[in-house]
Amino acid sequence: MSTTTSRRHFFALAAAAAAAPVLRAAGEKKEPFKISVAEWSLNKGIFGKGNAERHEHLDFCKIARSLGIDGVEYVNQMFFDKATDAAYLGEMKKRQEGEGVTGLLIMCDREGNLGDPDEAKRSKAIENHLKWLDAAATLGCHSIRVNAASDPKLSWDEQLKLAADGLHGLSVEGDKRGLFVVVENHGGLSSNGKWLTAVMKAADHARVGILPDFGNFYTDRNKGELYNPYLGLREFMPWVKKGMSAKAYDWDTGAGKFYTEDRREGREMTLDFERLIKIVAAAGYNGYIGIEYEGDKHTEIEGIKRTKQALDELKAML
Repeated sequence: MSTTTSRRHFFALAAAAAAAPVLRAAGEKKEPFKISVAEWSLNKGIFGKGNAERHEHLDFCKIARSLGIDGVEYVNQMFFDKATDAAYLGEMKKRQEGEGVTGLLIMCDREGNLGDPDEAKRSKAIENHLKWLDAAATLGCHSIRVNAASDPKLSWDEQLKLAADGLHGLSVEGDKRGLFVVVENHGGLSSNGKWLTAVMKAADHARVGILPDFGNFYTDRNKGELYNPYLGLREFMPWVKKGMSAKAYDWDTGAGKFYTEDRREGREMTLDFERLIKIVAAAGYNGYIGIEYEGDKHTEIEGIKRTKQALDELKAML
């Protein structure tokens, strides 16, 4: 064999070896999504409501791990006065790492309206959220979840403009910390898919996004006005960053294997998880989906388990 032929043979073998891992990787089946749990699933136990089993906020990661879940979504209300407490956040981080779970985000409420028509109050709302951005960074999270609330008496366009302004300002701060600012559909116009996606466009920042909640599509609960959850989810998917909330209620109600129902008076809702998950998968999303159980039929722990079972079974079907 000539020297030239040998060299060609060598380079051909090297090229084939380099391509092999790529070909194998291309043939591998990606995990459709991962499962996390939102701390709100334990709100009754943490806040001591009714006869619910009591839970401590600092045990959240331990509970998640005991249920076979490796991603956690904190709720600021559970440690509202500890946002700037370095020792407390350090203990949270220690427990998180000790259980081998990942802190994904902090759900933030009660810090003012980011779409407040009063400029000073809107600026104050942005300022109030900064400590949660810092806390999220300390915990290794990728986002804080916020609300796009404005004055419901204002017009569609006015609320849109104000919410976009507040979100843009907060996203600038999020960008400084390498964090996303994601908005949940949380009632009012924020539960209207066309309005919230228009807010995203107007906010015009790479760090702003949507955290869809499967069950929060009542635009006016008192009037029974419900935006189509399946349409809304499809509209939200292009704006999803790294998370979404699988709101779940009562299971095994007779509606069907993958149907979950909120049967409370004035809150009635039936969700088809199979249809919802197929929408998520069709959009190419494979990040975390967070269990957010709010039912009454099961205990909080059983509700989380039952929701995880449904998600696991649906994941296996994809």
